[in-house]
Amino acid sequence: MIDPAYRKKMVVVEGSYAVAHSAKVCRPNVISAYPITPQTHIVEHLSQFMADGEIPNCEYINVEAEFSAISALIGASAVGARTYSATTSQGLLLMHEALFNTSGMRLPVVMTVANRAISAPINIWNDHQDAIAQRDTGWIQLYVEDVQEACDTLPQLYKIAEDNEIMVPGMVCMDGFILSHVYEPVVLLEQDLTDNFLPTFQPENILDPEDPKTFGAFATPDTYEEFRYLHEQAMQKALSKIETTAKEFEEVFGRFHGGLIDGYMLDDAEIIVMSMGSILGTVKDVVDEYRAKGEKIGVLKVRSFRPFPKKQICEAVKNAHAVVVLDKNISIGTNEGALFTETKSCLYNSKVRIPVIGYTVGHGGRDIRVESIAKVIEETKKVAKSEITVESQFLDLREELL
Repeated sequence: MIDPAYRKKMVVVEGSYAVAHSAKVCRPNVISAYPITPQTHIVEHLSQFMADGEIPNCEYINVEAEFSAISALIGASAVGARTYSATTSQGLLLMHEALFNTSGMRLPVVMTVANRAISAPINIWNDHQDAIAQRDTGWIQLYVEDVQEACDTLPQLYKIAEDNEIMVPGMVCMDGFILSHVYEPVVLLEQDLTDNFLPTFQPENILDPEDPKTFGAFATPDTYEEFRYLHEQAMQKALSKIETTAKEFEEVFGRFHGGLIDGYMLDDAEIIVMSMGSILGTVKDVVDEYRAKGEKIGVLKVRSFRPFPKKQICEAVKNAHAVVVLDKNISIGTNEGALFTETKSCLYNSKVRIPVIGYTVGHGGRDIRVESIAKVIEETKKVAKSEITVESQFLDLREELL
C-alpha cells in the first residue's frame, strides 16, 4: 500500500519530463546536448525550462553534434561549472573519444543515457549496447529500473562524481522509450530537499588564470601509468560512496533504490536471476508467481556496472544453487553479455562455487516476455541439479513470435 500522503505528491508525467525536472533542480551551470531519439524530449524540456527562466545561473549551449556537446562540457567543467547532458545510441558513440578525455582529466560531467540499440541495421528501440560499448571509458555507470529511480539517481550521481576524492564523470542509464516515453506516477524532486541533499560544486582544481594549472597534458611513459592508477583508485573509492549516498538520499527523500546492488526475495533464494534496467520489473513479476508456488527464486539487481561491485555480488549469491544472468547486450565474438562475463570473473576469483548461466536478450527492443523468463528459470533449475556451468547463449524467441 502506498502511503496516502506520499500518493498526494505523485504526478503522472512522461519519463523524459521527470528526468529533465530532476536535472533542473540539481542546479546545473551549463547544459549542452544534441537531440537524438529517444533522448530528444529530455533536452527539449530543459530548453523550455531555460526559456521560462526556471534554471538560474545556467547556460544552454546549442551545438551541431554530440561530439561538440561533450566537448563544450569538458571546457565548462574544467573551469568549475556543474554540467549536464543527455544522449543515446549513435550520439553516445560519437562522443567516444571525448569520453576518455573527460574522465582522464577527472571532470565530473553527469549525463543521462537513454539506452538504444546501435547501427547497423538502424534500430531506435532499446537495448544496452550503446552504454556497454563505453564501459572502459572511465565513467561511472548506474542503470535504473524505473522512472522514479532515473530521477532520484541524478542528484546522487552528482554527489558521487563531484566528491573531491573521486572526481570522475558518470552516466545514468535508463531504457529508451520503455522509460523515457512512458507516463507513470512519480514524485518530482523538491528543490528545497535537493538543495539540502546536494551541496554546491566546489572543485579543488579548476582552470584559473590567477592560479594556472594544466589539464590533460602530454604524459611520457614514466608518468602515464600513474594517471591510470589514480583513476582506478578513484573508481574503487566510488564503490563505498555509491552505497553511502543511496542511504543519505533515503534519509532525505524516503526512497531507496539500492546502492551498488539490490535484492528482491533474495535471502533464501536457491535460483537467482541477475539483470540491469527495466527488465527487472518483469522478472520480479515472474518471481512472484514462483514464490506463490513455494519455489525459492530471487532477483539480484545490479545498479552499478562501473565500478563493478565484485564483493557485493559474491556475498549476495553465495548461498544460491545457481545464477542466471540476463544481458541486453552482446560482445560479438564471445557469445556473452557484459554482465555475465563480469559475474563469472568475480565468482571465479572468490570462494563462491556455483553454476552460472547467461542469456543475451531483448536486442533491438525485442519483447522479453513472462514466458521467456520462466523458460530461463526452468533451464537454470536443471543446471543447478547437474552442478555444471553453462555458457552464455541467445534466448531464442523465434518460435514464440511466429
